[in-house]
Amino acid sequence: MSRALHPFEELVELDAEAVRSWCARSLDALGREREEIDAINVYPVADGDTGTNLYLTAEAAHQAVEAVFAASAPTPDTAETVRAMAHGALLGARGNSGTILSQLLRGMAGVLAGGCDGDHLARALGEAASAARRAVAHPVEGTILTVASAAAGACAAGGGLVDVARNAHDGARTALAATSGQLDVLERAGVVDAGGRGLVTVLGALLETVTGQAPPPAAAGPVLPRSTPEPPEDCPADDGPAYEVIYLLEAGDEAVELLRSRLDALGESLVVVGGDGLWNVHVHVDDAGAAVEAGVEAGRPHRIRITHFAAASAAASARGERAQRAVVAVVPGEGLAGLCAEAGATTVRTLPGEQPAGDELLDAIRRAHAREVVLLPNDTDLRQTAAAAAERARAEGIRVALIPTRAAVQGIAALAVHEPDRRFDEDVVAMTAAAGATRYAELAVAERQSFTSAGVCQAGDILGLIEGDVAVIGTDLADTARTVLDRMLSAGGELVTLVVADDAPPGLAPDLEAHVRRGYLAVDTTTYHAGTGAPPLLIGVE
Repeated sequence: MSRALHPFEELVELDAEAVRSWCARSLDALGREREEIDAINVYPVADGDTGTNLYLTAEAAHQAVEAVFAASAPTPDTAETVRAMAHGALLGARGNSGTILSQLLRGMAGVLAGGCDGDHLARALGEAASAARRAVAHPVEGTILTVASAAAGACAAGGGLVDVARNAHDGARTALAATSGQLDVLERAGVVDAGGRGLVTVLGALLETVTGQAPPPAAAGPVLPRSTPEPPEDCPADDGPAYEVIYLLEAGDEAVELLRSRLDALGESLVVVGGDGLWNVHVHVDDAGAAVEAGVEAGRPHRIRITHFAAASAAASARGERAQRAVVAVVPGEGLAGLCAEAGATTVRTLPGEQPAGDELLDAIRRAHAREVVLLPNDTDLRQTAAAAAERARAEGIRVALIPTRAAVQGIAALAVHEPDRRFDEDVVAMTAAAGATRYAELAVAERQSFTSAGVCQAGDILGLIEGDVAVIGTDLADTARTVLDRMLSAGGELVTLVVADDAPPGLAPDLEAHVRRGYLAVDTTTYHAGTGAPPLLIGVE
C-alpha cells in the first residue's frame, strides 16, 4: 500500500488526503523511533515493547485508511477517512499505550467527522483526552494520559489549524519532559514516559502534515538510554501481575460495564476502548484464563493475545543476539518470495505445474545456515518430499521441524508468529497452531471440462477450491471470490488474507476488501501481491 504524503503547504482544514498523510507520517515516524521508545519503556511493565506496540497500532490505522482509498473513486470523504483510521486502530491496538492511542483516535474521529478546521481539531483533542481517561480504570499522571490532556489544554482556545496543531504539539512536549518527575519509576530510570513519547511523535506527524515542516524533536528533558532499562532494585521484574491479556470483544454497553468491574477486581492496567458493539480490552492479570472467561460471559471475544511478562522481558534483553534458527518456506510467485524473505525466511519458488525436488529443499535448508530450521512446504502434495528432505538434513546434524502447511496462506500465518528467541519446541507449536487455525481457499481457472465435487465445470470456468476441494463454480473471478469468502466467513473469522497474482483483475483486491468491510464488522483484511507464477487468488481466514 502506498504512503502518499500531502504536499508541503500550510493547511486551513484537514481533508481526506491530509488525514491519509498524517497516518503515513505517524507510521514512518514511529518506525524510526520505535527502538528508542522501546528502550525507555519502564511503566507499567519494563518489557521494552511500547514503541513496537504503538507502531503496530499506527500500522493498523494506516492500512485501514489505505483500504478506504483503494475502494473509493476518486477519493473518500474526510468523515469516512477519520472513521477508518479510528476503526483500524481499534482492531489492531497492541499493548497498554497502543490501546489508549486507539481510543484517542476514536475520540478525535467523533469530532473531526463533523469538520476539520482548527476549532474542530481543538475540540477533537479535548474529546480524545477525555475519552482516553474514561477508558482507563485507574488513570495515572505522568503517562500518555497526562501528555494527551496537556496537548488538549494547550490548544483549547482554538484558532487556525496550524496554530492549534503547533500549540498541541508544544503542550505535549512540555508535558512529556515533566513526566519523569511525576512517576518514581521514571525518575529512578532517568527517562520520560514511553507512551507519552509516542503520542508526541504522532502529534509531531500531524504538525508536519499541516505545516510541511518537520517538528522539533520530542526528547525534551532527560537523556534517553540506548538499551532497555533494568527495573529498579526496589521494584523487581516479578512484582505485579504475570500476564497481559488483550482481546477484541463484541458486546453491548451494559455487558461491558459489568466486564470492567470484574476485570478491575482481577488485575490492573485495565483499559477498555471502543463502542457501537465492538471493544478492545486490555488488562494485566495473574489468571489469564479468568480474564478471557469474563470476556466470554460478556459477549464474543476474539483475537485473544496473552503475553507472559517474564518471557517478554527476557526477549527484550536478548534482542540483537544472533538467531540460531531459520525458516524455509516454499512459495508460489515472486512477490510472496520477497515477502517471506523480508520476514527472514529462506524461500524456494514453485513454478506453475512444477514442484521443487527434494534436493532443492535440502539445499535451501543448508543455505539457511542455522542449527534449527522450521520447514513450511505450503502444499499438501509436497508433504512427503519435504519430510524426506528434513530427514536428510537431520542426518547432517541440523534440527528440522516440518510443519504440515497445505497452502501459502497457512505458511504466512505461521511465519507471522515465528519468534526465534523462544525455545524451538514452543516456536514450532505456536507456528503449527497458527497454520492450523487458518482455513484456506484458492481460485483457479479450469483447463478442461471435468467432474468436480461442485458439479461439472467447463474449460475457462472459475473454480473456487476450499481446503483443496472445488466448492464453487463460476464465470467471473470477483463474483466467485465473494461467494467463497462468504462461505468461509459463515463459520467465523477474524482476519482475511488475500494473496493476489499480477494477472488478476486490477480492482479485485479493493473490491474484496470492501466486501469484507461491509459484511463483517470485526474482520480485518490484509492483502499481499504474489507477483507472477501464482494462482489468481489465494484466500486465508484465521
